[in-house]
Amino acid sequence: MTQQAPPRTTHASGIRLEPVFRASTVDLIADRIREAILDGTLPPGAPLGEAEMAQQLGVSRGPLREGMQRLVQEGLLTTVRRRGLGVATMTHADVADVYLMRASIERAASRQILRSDQRHVKQTVKLLTAELRKMGRATAKGAARQLADGDLSFHRTLVDAAGSRRLSRAIRTLLVETRLCIFSIHDSLEVRADLAEKHELLVNALADRDEPRLAALLDAHMADAVEWLTGTRQDNEFETFAAPTPSSPQPLDPLDIPDGL
Repeated sequence: MTQQAPPRTTHASGIRLEPVFRASTVDLIADRIREAILDGTLPPGAPLGEAEMAQQLGVSRGPLREGMQRLVQEGLLTTVRRRGLGVATMTHADVADVYLMRASIERAASRQILRSDQRHVKQTVKLLTAELRKMGRATAKGAARQLADGDLSFHRTLVDAAGSRRLSRAIRTLLVETRLCIFSIHDSLEVRADLAEKHELLVNALADRDEPRLAALLDAHMADAVEWLTGTRQDNEFETFAAPTPSSPQPLDPLDIPDGL
């Protein structure tokens, strides 16, 4: 877990120092595996041998086991019969559940933003517009991975703007699960070409401070994603971009662990 030193006041100046956050070895391990799941290096269903993982990351089994158990609690790893732990595979029911939770969290975040002052709303719109531009450039190039990363970054930025650590913590896990949903259903990282257009509607509603419209758009956004991923929508023909992903787990680079951890 992240280690936090208590705040203290220097005797000389009376200035109150903010606590210093320091990632532990377990944090670094969990982050590395989480990132590998997010980018497809560790695909759904991939078994994760403890000895092999420890050797790849250059860590002992104790902190590795603790870091992997943290990801079990997040729902990213699961027990593979007779093979230890492995990357979770998302079912259609999981897809619906992930987007149900995302809708709830992002509606709550939006309410918090809209109830703040106009300056904060404008700043949030500015940040989201910057993410939109990145998505637009990725769309123009047909760059699936950049577009998919832009999608996740947009929603992470939206929730972070609410100023709630718990909402931010929850959305980070859910966004990794979102990527797992795509990997579990498609053989590649497949994204819809109309993502930037759909997200522009959200930004416009936020800029207008129209809470009912923004909530309705978020619900429709999530429901549409579920229907597309699960194939339950009748007119499910969309232009998409795809980036190849490995079908088997790839080696992880060793961790650069600071002295003293």
